[in-house]
Amino acid sequence: LEVLAMDQKGYRRGSFQSSTSDEDMLEIAGASLDFPMADDDPPLDREMGGNIRFSSYNGGEMNGTSKMMDFLEEPLPGVGTYEDFNTIDWVREKSRDRDRHREITSRSKESTWALIHSVSDAFSGWLLMLFIGLLAGSLAGLIDISAHWMTDLKEGVCLAGFWFNHEHCCWKSNTTFTDRDKCPEWKSWSQLIIGHGEGAFAYILNYLMYVIWALLFSLLAVLLVKGFAPYACGSGIPEIKTILSGFIIRGYLGKWTLIIKTITLVLAVSSGLSLGKEGPLVHVACCCGNILCHLFTKYRKNEAKRREVLSAAAAAGVSVAFGAPIGGVLFSLEEVSYYFPLKTLWRSFFAALVAAFTLRSINPFGNSRLVLFYVEFHMPWHLLELVPFVLLGIFGGLWGAFFIRSNIAWCRRRKTTKLGKYPVLEVFVVTAITAILAFPNEYTRMSTSELISELFNDCGILDSSKLCEYVNDFNSTKGDDLPDRAAGPGVYTAMWQLALALVMKVFITIFTFGMKVPSGLFIPSMAVGAIAGRLLGVAMEQLAFYHHDWVIFSGWCSQGADCITPGLYAMVGAAACLGGVTRMTVSLVVIMFELTGGLEYIVPLMAAAMTSKWMADAIGREGIYDAHIRLNGYPFLEAKEEFSHKTLAMDVMRPRRNDPPLTVITQDSMTVEDVETIINETTYSGYPVVVSRESQRLVGFVLRRDLIISIENARKKQDGIVSTSIIYFTDHSPPLPPSFPSMLKLRSILDLSPFTVTDQTPMEIVVDIFRKLGLRQCLVTHNGKLLGIITKKDVLKHIAQLANQDPDSILFN
Repeated sequence: LEVLAMDQKGYRRGSFQSSTSDEDMLEIAGASLDFPMADDDPPLDREMGGNIRFSSYNGGEMNGTSKMMDFLEEPLPGVGTYEDFNTIDWVREKSRDRDRHREITSRSKESTWALIHSVSDAFSGWLLMLFIGLLAGSLAGLIDISAHWMTDLKEGVCLAGFWFNHEHCCWKSNTTFTDRDKCPEWKSWSQLIIGHGEGAFAYILNYLMYVIWALLFSLLAVLLVKGFAPYACGSGIPEIKTILSGFIIRGYLGKWTLIIKTITLVLAVSSGLSLGKEGPLVHVACCCGNILCHLFTKYRKNEAKRREVLSAAAAAGVSVAFGAPIGGVLFSLEEVSYYFPLKTLWRSFFAALVAAFTLRSINPFGNSRLVLFYVEFHMPWHLLELVPFVLLGIFGGLWGAFFIRSNIAWCRRRKTTKLGKYPVLEVFVVTAITAILAFPNEYTRMSTSELISELFNDCGILDSSKLCEYVNDFNSTKGDDLPDRAAGPGVYTAMWQLALALVMKVFITIFTFGMKVPSGLFIPSMAVGAIAGRLLGVAMEQLAFYHHDWVIFSGWCSQGADCITPGLYAMVGAAACLGGVTRMTVSLVVIMFELTGGLEYIVPLMAAAMTSKWMADAIGREGIYDAHIRLNGYPFLEAKEEFSHKTLAMDVMRPRRNDPPLTVITQDSMTVEDVETIINETTYSGYPVVVSRESQRLVGFVLRRDLIISIENARKKQDGIVSTSIIYFTDHSPPLPPSFPSMLKLRSILDLSPFTVTDQTPMEIVVDIFRKLGLRQCLVTHNGKLLGIITKKDVLKHIAQLANQDPDSILFN
């Protein structure tokens, strides 16, 4: 995450002036606060005027020369920003944004130009959403078109123009409807190389070309990821959840990641690996959001504001992945976002709308739909069908729990053994196995999106698919609705092939997800569920056809009626398996009915989604994304989990009983050398500031990064700052003899309102404070004296310990 320098002026309490720059923030409240830190502090001398200003009290009256340096009158670049792999301070970021907003509002009354600036500032969020929607929609269209063409390239090429995929190539052909896939313009590789497409040699040649193209695409993808953007691998959703919770991973949403992820996503999907493009499209949309944030100062300089934009970008990503704008907004709310105010909800809705509109304008599939597997069913479902739907929910939950356990075990093995050192070889082997197993079976040879499309499809009169090879009795046909019919030999063949495809997809996806190529999980999970659903649907259909006089069918399914829709079972199965893996509920149901346009099927979908979640939760509480967050050790505090233990703040804080005392900085008695020694000997990200080591009365908290930047800058730019110069954080310099070198005032980088709790505060309250306010650290006091500190990592370690997990597993690796 490319973090730019943030303005620190809003966090001054002591010495600041209002200036004309819009980025500077004025803290009126701070001006009226008077913190007497020591008994001998002189009273504040205030000048009242157009600008609020504290006159500097200096020790010059005592020693005859003005030795006080009020450093950081203008904020330094870098002060107030965060280092890589650190957590942002939500409270500070929100406070700074409020200060900035107050400043702009108060100025808007002064001049017309300031009013225009105020209006443009208010409008900038909506403009940014427009840009994100346009860019995300355009990239999704590009990815869809390229992946479709390159998937077909594995099987042949179009002579009318090599850039046409199989379907587009045959559009202008004069072939009959039944032979629409065998147009003369499209040539398979065997027809191109040896002149004919029939016979064993032609089959072997096509087989070989399929495997070679698959290996070429996947190797190119893994080499690009390894060489240019290591962050472009995987789904990206676990990391985006962590970033939205306030963690900083620099470069994860950068321009190189965006470029490489877009290219390699096309290659990975086209290679025929068991992965989808939906999860990575969320990552791509968030990269667009992060890069476009740099156009607006408001978002560029504030990490909390930027995370609001990324939440909306995630919604736009799901919107273009599934053609489901409302589902995208709900997905962002339910699954990825940590902080989701009402304003972000409206902006997410707008971004998702623009993204879906852009993709619809591009029309990547040529069917005026946003997804490949849009279907419409017209037959109502019967109440008794809820039983098989719930069974599909149970299957989805079991598969989800099995997949998470197996995949996490394999990914842990990859991290802890030599396997992780050979990502290219791993991708090569998995692609080779996938391609060799996939080619003989037509349901695994086709792209997963096409497979889902075929499984969702309701058989019509003109369908030439094997799944629709029923024994036709056309005398009983009324219009388009075909009655339930006896299955022909084609259907039985298709059932066997689908059963084999199910076994292959179940196992191969475990090894594919988590490799060093972009890989989404939505499509493979939906494929597993859709296959299981279609198999159950056809079984139910045949049962109803041959045994329509049974009690369960007699009331609603007479002979010659169209009772069972196998495509609907596939749809419900897809929702159940996706729910079992991700643990989505509300957003999942909305995405599925937006996908299929079937509003009357909300109840079956809800039943399956809820059952699969209950089933999977009974076996293991974590969804796949939370499991990967824990595996990678990201400092993510799950908001949905309850903290039920009776521990106190003093049990968790550091230092513990046998530890060395807490490292603190005194407010006006330490030299530059003392502070530099503390910085060099410790790795903490901040230090409490106290009145003195004896009193341990708390003054505030100062960040390590701000200290380093300030001292370095003072040594370069200020005269008289040497190792023996006193650093002080008070409003007024301490009285010192005339022979002393210049002093360094660093009050402006001091946070005078750090969060504190007493040592007797229950940990459940502390955990709640960390979750709801997004704190980095919290200081612990006893009778007003500083005792210790609790950081976010301490909280995560404590939760891990109580859950009998390795507490060091949460340290980001």
